[in-house]
Amino acid sequence: MKLLIDADYVVYKCCASAESEIDFGEDVILVTSKFSDALSCVRRELKKITQNFFDPEVLLFFSDSKNFRKIIQPSYKGHRNRKKPCGYKRVIHALEKEYEVIKMHSLEADDALGIYATCYPGNVICSPDKDMRQIPGQLFDMSDITTVSPEDGAKWHLIQTLAGDQTDGYAGVPGIGIKRAVTLFEDKGYTWKTVVEAFKDKDLDEAMALENARLSRILQSQDYDFEKRAPILWTPSADYRADY
Repeated sequence: MKLLIDADYVVYKCCASAESEIDFGEDVILVTSKFSDALSCVRRELKKITQNFFDPEVLLFFSDSKNFRKIIQPSYKGHRNRKKPCGYKRVIHALEKEYEVIKMHSLEADDALGIYATCYPGNVICSPDKDMRQIPGQLFDMSDITTVSPEDGAKWHLIQTLAGDQTDGYAGVPGIGIKRAVTLFEDKGYTWKTVVEAFKDKDLDEAMALENARLSRILQSQDYDFEKRAPILWTPSADYRADY
């Protein structure tokens, strides 16, 4: 069994915590960081994760600098304009000497995790990101381990399509959050038809529904062309349903 760890989250958190500011007055504030503190923090966090399992093999997943979702929607995550914390790249380079590190062209760490987990079932995804509830298999959210069925994963994808994600910068259907989306699907069925109707009720067309569905979807093995090293954009049939 392997632990597939969302290392973007771990390294970002630790590097940010190792930063400090020196205020020189006037108009100058210098941000500094101690590399050894950041790396030690990452090692502690990884140990906290691995100690929940018996002698696991560890794989660390990172996002690529390019993101295919920006082709779908140029403003995707556009509000996240803060640079990475000090030492971020250097910590990753250090980890590459200790662990197997996986980064896939134009993909976020979530997508690389989803593809690997569905290519090689039986491993455990370790991530606090709710998006990973789309991926069938074992999920450790840093506190509990749950099993995500293919049906539950497909349902969660449709729920996120309607609810949107302000953190990632796609809106979903105005006025619909997670709870209302679940209520709507439970009433009308977890189908693409339900999704399209919800968007149309707000004067939004099917193209907008599809854009949100593609932005929200975490890639799985069937969503990736390994020869071209490119994602295959999700395209549902008219009668698609998740509650099969």
